[in-house]
Amino acid sequence: MTTMTLNWTSLRSRGHEYLSLCKPKVVTLIVFTAMVGMALATPGLPDAGLFIVASLGIALAAAGAAAFNCLVERRIDARMKRTRWRPLPGGRVSALEALLLAAGLATLGLCLLYFYVNPLTAWLTFATFIGYAVIYTVLLKPATPQNIVIGGASGAMPPLLGWAAMTGAIGHDALLLFLIVFAWTPPHFWSLALYRKDDYARAGLPMLPVTHGEWYTCLHILFYTVMLAAVTLLPVATGMSGGLYALVAVWLDTVFIGHAWRLWRDYSEARARRAFAWSISYLGLLFAALLLDHWLGR
Repeated sequence: MTTMTLNWTSLRSRGHEYLSLCKPKVVTLIVFTAMVGMALATPGLPDAGLFIVASLGIALAAAGAAAFNCLVERRIDARMKRTRWRPLPGGRVSALEALLLAAGLATLGLCLLYFYVNPLTAWLTFATFIGYAVIYTVLLKPATPQNIVIGGASGAMPPLLGWAAMTGAIGHDALLLFLIVFAWTPPHFWSLALYRKDDYARAGLPMLPVTHGEWYTCLHILFYTVMLAAVTLLPVATGMSGGLYALVAVWLDTVFIGHAWRLWRDYSEARARRAFAWSISYLGLLFAALLLDHWLGR
């Protein structure tokens, strides 16, 4: 009995480490925005079976990309307070285990999408995996302070993937969803980078606060937040969404711009933390408003 208990405890612990490598909070937001893309792509309720398989495939591919990111950045993570607790820097999971986990999850997710959803979604998801795990993580992140702007295209793909899963095509409304997440990414990540500046400097990563300082970064956050506000109104201008979404978007944008303005005028780490926290809530609430407006307007 004692041996069985120990084995079960060890198995649970190993499973927890593997789950941690997959960054479940990040994957949850990715899958949520993809689901919204699926729902908006169909006039009524999306096909339940297709919706579930597509969501699972995208989730598995995203988890695989997250695990590969942890593998590539394990030495960087070991130098940062924010990430040194992760399984690879802590030696609780080996590099080979992480590689096999990443490859297995990504392969399973892509196969589900290719054979049970459609090839377009699978290929777009594969491109997203390469864009995040290789182009952003390996090439851009250690090379340029604009890494998050250029690499943000990969993070903006999930709603477009969801749209393609339901329709087998990419429409202009799907590109608007992509553009919203693309514009949201810089102020979101730069807010985090501001109060983690010392961590990034210690790791040798050229994040914008490290290379250009706090004031310059805050100015860019303000600029991108204003641009984001303009982009979020495009679904109303094109007729994709209606009054409910417009009201929620204006409120969310006003609060976000307020955070960015205060950050630029009088920087503090506390303000950066609040801006970062709001950016996460912002995206979830904005996409929830898109979904609710779509369903109520049917």
